[in-house]
Amino acid sequence: MHRLIVYAHPNPKSFCNAIKEAVYSEFISKGDKVTVRDLYGIGFDPVLKGSDLEALHAGSIPSDIKQEQSYLKEAEVFTFIYPIWWTGQPALLKGYFDRVFSHGFAYAIDENHNIQQLLKGKKAIIFNTMGTPEDIYEQSGMKKAMLLTSDTGIFEFCGIEVIAHRFYGAVPFVDNAARAAMLQDIREVLKSK
Repeated sequence: MHRLIVYAHPNPKSFCNAIKEAVYSEFISKGDKVTVRDLYGIGFDPVLKGSDLEALHAGSIPSDIKQEQSYLKEAEVFTFIYPIWWTGQPALLKGYFDRVFSHGFAYAIDENHNIQQLLKGKKAIIFNTMGTPEDIYEQSGMKKAMLLTSDTGIFEFCGIEVIAHRFYGAVPFVDNAARAAMLQDIREVLKSK
């Protein structure tokens, strides 16, 4: 199986990085082909420019967008690993979706204004870290809102089936044993995916 890991955290010492390493190791141990796109590491430009829109409209895909789209085309399963900041994705990852999940690649709208899901058949796994305890997001309704925004508003809109989405709360404030338990949960999730 060909897998794509899209990773968005600026700190190589972060728990998100530990998640990325655990995910990568788990997939490699299964014999899967794995591509990792570290958006901070590659210096991905998240800013959707007018020139990008003009090029896409003309059918000329900017080279950096085309490269990321090629990784998405090749992979069967995407794993997104990123922190929750201000109840959402890091700006870099949001910009990745803005630029890479473009009209004509991830979705289209036909002459009857029906949405065409162009990434049907692909699957996604999402791992999020949070500084806030998960139960606070749960009680406030923000967790439900985040699931709706990402899983439905981005992935399902494009035809991608979300097969797992995990939130790990209070990460900066828990001990190493708690973080180890989180990594074990991730490995358990991946065993059947």
